[in-house]
Amino acid sequence: MAVKKINKGKFRKKLIAKYRLVILNEDTFEEKLSFKLTRLNVFVAGTVFSIILIFCTTYIIAFTSLREYIPGYSSTKLKRDASNLIYQADSLQQVLDINSLYILKIQQLLTGKIDEIKLDKDSILKSFQYNKDTFNLDPSAFDLEFRQEIERADRFSLFNEATREADIVFFAPVKGTISDGYNVKLKHFAVDIATSMGAPVKSVADGTVIFAEWTAGTGYVIIVEHSRGFISIYKHNKALHKNQGDVVQTGEVIASAGNSGEYTTGPHLHFELWSDGNPVNPINFIDFN
Repeated sequence: MAVKKINKGKFRKKLIAKYRLVILNEDTFEEKLSFKLTRLNVFVAGTVFSIILIFCTTYIIAFTSLREYIPGYSSTKLKRDASNLIYQADSLQQVLDINSLYILKIQQLLTGKIDEIKLDKDSILKSFQYNKDTFNLDPSAFDLEFRQEIERADRFSLFNEATREADIVFFAPVKGTISDGYNVKLKHFAVDIATSMGAPVKSVADGTVIFAEWTAGTGYVIIVEHSRGFISIYKHNKALHKNQGDVVQTGEVIASAGNSGEYTTGPHLHFELWSDGNPVNPINFIDFN
């Protein structure tokens, strides 16, 4: 016991023993600055500095725009801007092609290579209009496989709603007005939400993206699998910001609303909610007001 008390006393003395840190002029040995220090003071100061450094680093990464310069980090705004730039580039390319063709026709007309005809930009625009009948709208092998998986009559019926109560909270996927409701008789197992072009579409709950592709009928489609057997489906998007396998959180932007696909008449979100393989009325689970 005596030995332990002696060791404790020595350790305490070492902590509080005073030292003097002196800064001298190397040429004249004149004392410029001096500090009185103890081991305890140095330890406390180092600890406080480390805590402040960790706090500042965490704040910069979590709450400032500097985090976007971290390699591998990509914000939702950057993805949305990238999508918009792609659409703008496509539009500018089409305008450039139209102007180039218009100038070429004028050159041919002036040099006598073609006879004088009615030449204006309207006629040029008609040559750039796409005929949907020339596109192959037949479903791909992946589409067929997906449809078979959803519509397996042996496992569930599309005409029976799930009756199990949900024990998770869902949030509205997009801001807008419901233009068409859930109707089992018409086989419309969704609600259509009219919204503006490019409006952010958010995940209604935490989950994993199990499908994010283009389909002929419903355009850009993204499907998220949630806990408790729920699946949410978002159709007719303008662009997708998540890929298959990505983990998303509640309220995280996963797509931009649009008017893509054959079965659409204007910018809106076609939203479906499924529970254990059965379609359910989203209004019973989500407050869209």
